[in-house]
Amino acid sequence: MHKRIGEILVGLGYITEEALQRALELQEKEPDRRRLGEILAEMALREEELVQALSIQFSIPVLSKDDLPDKLPLDRLSQEFLKENLILPLRIEDNQLSVAIADPVNMEPLEAIEATFGYDVKPYLTHKSVIISHLNRLFASREAMMKKALDDVQEDIPVEESKVEVDTLTGLAQEKGIIQLVNLLIENAVRDRASDIHIEPEEDILRVRYRIDGVLYDKEVIPVNMTPAVTSRIKLLATMNIAERRLPQDGRIRGKYAGKEIDIRVSTIPTVHGESIVMRVLDRGSIFIGLEDIGFDEILLKHYIELIHRPYGMILITGPTGSGKSTTLYASLDRINSPDKKIITIEEPVEYVMKGINQINVQPRIGLTFANGLRHIVRQDPDIIMVGEIRDLETAGIAIHAALTGHLIFSTLHTNDAPGAITRLMDMGVENYLVSSTLIGVMAQRLVRRVCTHCKVEDLKNKEIAFEFNINNTIYRGEGCEHCSYTGYLGRIAIFELLIINDEIREMIMEKATTRELRQKAIEQGMRTLREDGLEKVKQGITTIDEVLRVTQVEL
Repeated sequence: MHKRIGEILVGLGYITEEALQRALELQEKEPDRRRLGEILAEMALREEELVQALSIQFSIPVLSKDDLPDKLPLDRLSQEFLKENLILPLRIEDNQLSVAIADPVNMEPLEAIEATFGYDVKPYLTHKSVIISHLNRLFASREAMMKKALDDVQEDIPVEESKVEVDTLTGLAQEKGIIQLVNLLIENAVRDRASDIHIEPEEDILRVRYRIDGVLYDKEVIPVNMTPAVTSRIKLLATMNIAERRLPQDGRIRGKYAGKEIDIRVSTIPTVHGESIVMRVLDRGSIFIGLEDIGFDEILLKHYIELIHRPYGMILITGPTGSGKSTTLYASLDRINSPDKKIITIEEPVEYVMKGINQINVQPRIGLTFANGLRHIVRQDPDIIMVGEIRDLETAGIAIHAALTGHLIFSTLHTNDAPGAITRLMDMGVENYLVSSTLIGVMAQRLVRRVCTHCKVEDLKNKEIAFEFNINNTIYRGEGCEHCSYTGYLGRIAIFELLIINDEIREMIMEKATTRELRQKAIEQGMRTLREDGLEKVKQGITTIDEVLRVTQVEL
């Protein structure tokens, strides 16, 4: 048992027995029974004295002012979480995260950090005013740095883009201020968990937006005269042609931003006000997500695992861009990867580097396309092949031939649902008997936003709609709070539609059945649709009805 704080304070000579008794009497009279330390602090006990006593009581060292950080060593924790729980990250050494805390009784947030990030957390004690003021300074510095970068750059930028020559643009792109500004835009996006950065020139401003959890948010407004300099800096980083402003271009940036190894796919297109840029942010060192954590329920996971352990055939994952297809493919390969199997992937680009798997980046400029790469992969004696995307008949034909000759093939298609992938292959020109012979399963998926657990309340507005969908239990929505940037959502989870190709479906493929006919038969055989899987997650309180209706189509 810890010694009582009052006894320690008296023993240290910080308070008298009489002062302790008065404080205890006040504590008894208060309905909410504040902590004794708070009451004594109002009776002239100094902050340093209380911290010293708590250090003795809980055997936690006191923070030295020399240990206060110049920047946050762990930037994935939100300002709101840190302030609410009075935690200040100090440094990371040998997988140990040192933090300053003000409340040694509340250790749950530290346990959450350990569980989430895998660090051993070592606490130091200080007063809450020290933590709050230092957090304010660190987080304020982000806005201040952006403002300073803008101020430093603006004076040297020409006003009219039409007068900016190529040589001038190249020089501006290498100016210290522009370098710092573009780096800040990328670093802030990484810290905010953004998947995409949109840099959009308008008539009077350059607008910057981040896509977070699938939704775009306005983030920065940059003076319009900086448009050519910012655009040129990004094109220079992505090894694009700075002089070419009339045609779309694609490029890639690799580097370390906000302490993480980041791979960025860059796309530019000309608009009436300048070049619009979209940067897809891929965290190469992000935590790998296993099949159990993506969003499968127990039964669906069992069926899918049985499917991916088949010795040969083709499995397709379908859905629009940004629906989590790559994550599912990587998790699938990780589950079946073993020393007795040779796995080769061809991707654009490689998003996660996996041990024991041969991964190839598509490079169209030198002739390494999906089709050409796949043609050579089959000569490498693989057991399992993953093709990033089937885009044309040539790639589809080679993939199907590989499946026919005893390989297990994984790939993706852009279709609205699982049955649609079958007719899509035939529309490409693949013969129906080849589809029937090789395809063993198709899974469609979408990502829905999770309800924020910090502001989760009963959703009374959608009760009638829930009843129409046979949902009779309590459903939830997020009110909006600091943790979720007042959106009501925090993070995402996948919903699925798994079509397993059996003999009846194969016969229908041979008869060239329509997507609608295939869908009806699959539902008769027990396939749960995307919307049904989403509504199941509504029942579980994971997401909202509005979110499921947003990402799924009406099932005819």
